[in-house]
Amino acid sequence: MEALRATISAIGDAMAGLVFSSIRILGVDVQLIVIWLFAGMVFFTLRLGFINLRGFGTAVSTLRGAHYDPKAPGEMSPFQALSTALSGTIGLGNIAGVAIAIAIGGPGATFWMVVIGFFAMSLKCAEVVLAVKYRSLHEDGSVSGGPMWYLSRGLADHGMRRFGKVLGTIYAAFALIAVVQFIQVNQSYSQLSIVLGTEESPGFALAYGIAIAVLAAVVLIGGAKSIAQVTSRLTPLMCLIYVTGILVVLGANITEVPHAIALIVRDAFSVSAATGGLLGAFVAGMRRAAYSNESGIGTASIAHATVRTHYPASEGFVALIEPFIDTVLICTATALAIVTTGVWQGDYTDIAMTSAAFGSVSSGFPYILACAVCLFAFSTILAAGYYGQQACGYLFGDSRRARLAYLTAFCGLLPIGVVADMATVINIIDSLFFLLSVPNLIGLYLMSGTVHAEISRFRTYLADGQRESG
Repeated sequence: MEALRATISAIGDAMAGLVFSSIRILGVDVQLIVIWLFAGMVFFTLRLGFINLRGFGTAVSTLRGAHYDPKAPGEMSPFQALSTALSGTIGLGNIAGVAIAIAIGGPGATFWMVVIGFFAMSLKCAEVVLAVKYRSLHEDGSVSGGPMWYLSRGLADHGMRRFGKVLGTIYAAFALIAVVQFIQVNQSYSQLSIVLGTEESPGFALAYGIAIAVLAAVVLIGGAKSIAQVTSRLTPLMCLIYVTGILVVLGANITEVPHAIALIVRDAFSVSAATGGLLGAFVAGMRRAAYSNESGIGTASIAHATVRTHYPASEGFVALIEPFIDTVLICTATALAIVTTGVWQGDYTDIAMTSAAFGSVSSGFPYILACAVCLFAFSTILAAGYYGQQACGYLFGDSRRARLAYLTAFCGLLPIGVVADMATVINIIDSLFFLLSVPNLIGLYLMSGTVHAEISRFRTYLADGQRESG
């Protein structure tokens, strides 16, 4: 058994070493996978003519139902699809990730997180346009979509059928394991146990893990429509709870907000060696933002692919809002709470920093944070479970038995997150998760012309509608 554990540990370390390998630039380690993701964000921002700015108004109007046809093929409204996608991206990265970025790169890392979130909007749009265009519509009205489908079907349209099939299969195989949410269960219980004082209670830990698994299974077994019904209510609720807590913290420190904003901007361009200077702040912000909004990974496009629409680009515009909410709004709000309360100057390095910011207002406020963390974790688990089932369906066909088997394994493994040493498992899962960006971005680059053409087609439709109404 020890030999097996040592072998698995060695595999996990080797994978993490490969995927998260870095180069040293001006004394700062920059991970190649983060550069790979950021390059895709910049490319599509330029390729699509700064759609993240020019298309935001269209995004909002489409989300509000201006161009929605309830009789169009699909399973979800634009709001439900966005809510499901956000439930997967809004999570611990918005709470612990911001704190980690500030601990590493100083308050200036927040500025660069916002910049990365801005560029991420364009890449997310491109992913979703292709996911809707190349989705598979089934006779019962259900939908299968996402990177594995647009890699195989889309590249086949471009004369690269075999290459697309290989990339799609690699993506789906990695996704089966990469979406298992041990870390969400582990970290949400960690925060809950701190406020409840149950750190030394393995029985309570296991009960929490089992409860999360059972609740997730009840929702996931109902498929996309069941998930949409839950996430369309849960996502606004969890954001409301968290943002309300943040606003109370900021309200209690309102005089410090202007100083905090000035410090964030000033520190972003600081040459201080304490946190690696300007490049150190940029790298810390870039890394956490890339991890938070998952643009380039492709998983969120699986949810967006279920939207009811005749125009793939319509949902692409809606997807612009996802990184804006996830990274620009919520991560910035978290950072302001941390900086205004001054807890960033302490010895905190992770979610404890955010908890200390909440605790500075009232001893009861960490309970609000714990509630938000648990909701964020649960919503992420729901989205990830759906993504895993879609990957399973791609690999093994529309077999209900195969999907139930995967769902059983997915939920059955969740309690392990609160009772086991997760270091090796997290190394393997995180490595596979970010490896998803390799086949995904290769396909996106090759099909960038198709993305551009679909956006132009939707804009023509909008222009024709305006002329008719005029």
